[in-house]
Amino acid sequence: MLKLYSYWRSSCSYRVRIGLNLKGLEYEYKAVDLLKGEQFSPEFLKINPIGYVPALVDGDFVVSDSFAILMYLEEKYPQHPLLPSDLKRKAINYQAANLVSSSIQPFQNLTGVKYIEEKVGADEGDVWTKTHIEKGFVALEKLLKDYAGEYATGDEVFLADLFLAPQLYAAINVINLDMTQFPLLLRLHEAYSKLPAFQNAVPEKQPDAPSS
Repeated sequence: MLKLYSYWRSSCSYRVRIGLNLKGLEYEYKAVDLLKGEQFSPEFLKINPIGYVPALVDGDFVVSDSFAILMYLEEKYPQHPLLPSDLKRKAINYQAANLVSSSIQPFQNLTGVKYIEEKVGADEGDVWTKTHIEKGFVALEKLLKDYAGEYATGDEVFLADLFLAPQLYAAINVINLDMTQFPLLLRLHEAYSKLPAFQNAVPEKQPDAPSS
């Protein structure tokens, strides 16, 4: 069985959980507590030397980084394709996914925000995070306006949606971002809330989530 090393609030892990759910793949959830520093334990560093989640173990093969994991799953388990056959829409999926993973999410990373708060000021972490999320969301609204249907790039769920859903969840539920300025993204967030594969991947439903 597949093993997923994950942290309940990690948006990168969240993407992979959605992908696994969409493809109907069973997996063993291996919790890594980032607040306790378990990602830097000798045991986990053998799995992913950089000390980040997620990491996927498939037999004797290990792959880390959410993008790499999802592409691996796409090649090995072709059921419910994560990419459209249309070349242009495929490119837009890559672009939207990379915009989230490289131009938004790193700026809300726990390590980076903590560094900003320590070096600049305790209140600056939230300002830093919101500034970069808003900048990215402005770009995504413009990028997707000519491609979106029910979901980000049409009427089927694809890779872009897997990256957008966790980022939207964090912006709305953790950062408390005003989403009225992003009507397209807000509509997508509402659409994702109706999909079991997405809802079963939300942070509060994970085994390591704190009990309410």
